[in-house]
Amino acid sequence: MAKLTTHVLDTAAGRPAARMRVQLMWVEHDRDVLLRAAVTNGDGRTEGAMIEGDRFSAGTYKLIFDVGDYYASTGHPDARRFLSIVPIVFTVDDASTNYHVPLLVSPWAYSTYRGS
Repeated sequence: MAKLTTHVLDTAAGRPAARMRVQLMWVEHDRDVLLRAAVTNGDGRTEGAMIEGDRFSAGTYKLIFDVGDYYASTGHPDARRFLSIVPIVFTVDDASTNYHVPLLVSPWAYSTYRGS
């Protein structure tokens, strides 16, 4: 069963980003539809896939990471001074395979990639 998963690594602290809010949206023309909201666990991962099985289909998705609130909750002095929300918009062209979209983040920069 194919699925979409994510995790977050706090590159400023060198550890997983625990308790970060993440939303998965389906991007449809001029509007986004919320598919799931989650909070990362101690390993920086959401409990279970963000979407899987028959609900996971080809199309455009958006993961929204609430990095500003995360860094504020850790007491980081640069929380919300640059990044607040990190949206990652991506296309799934083959929903029969796994997609893993991680976020590597600091208060000042982020990167992502497509894993499996």
